[in-house]
Amino acid sequence: LERKHNEVVDYEIEIPELLLKQQQRTNDIFSYVLGAIAGISLIVGGIGIMNIMLASVLERIKEIGLRLSIGAKKNDIINQFMFESIMISVSGGIIGIFLGIMMASAVSRFAEIPTVISFGSIIISFGVATAIGLIFGIAPARKAASQDPITSLRYE
Repeated sequence: LERKHNEVVDYEIEIPELLLKQQQRTNDIFSYVLGAIAGISLIVGGIGIMNIMLASVLERIKEIGLRLSIGAKKNDIINQFMFESIMISVSGGIIGIFLGIMMASAVSRFAEIPTVISFGSIIISFGVATAIGLIFGIAPARKAASQDPITSLRYE
């Protein structure tokens, strides 16, 4: 090639294998970054659920005291607040699934980037949303169940 180009190096040789390895590394880094963002989002969402449930416990102290004084078991109170936290996270998960499907189709339509939405990813995301509600609802539910009925009834 140098002889054909009069000793001028005006060409470049690229090996596709190196380009493929570089692209794979870039994709791996992108996946790690997206995973970290998703993890942070889940933690923030879980903290939000916990704060909502703690506020709900504080607003309903008299109700909790009344239920405990007429015979409700601590397990009943825990189940009530756990159910509420799971319902909050399930409704958020359903909204998130619909928004995700709509955004994926918008990206596919406007940016002409093919997107794939699998049923397995929808099930996993819904399960994770429910688990976040369960995990972050435990502390407020236990706090509600540990209330003293007499003190709760006197609470202003």
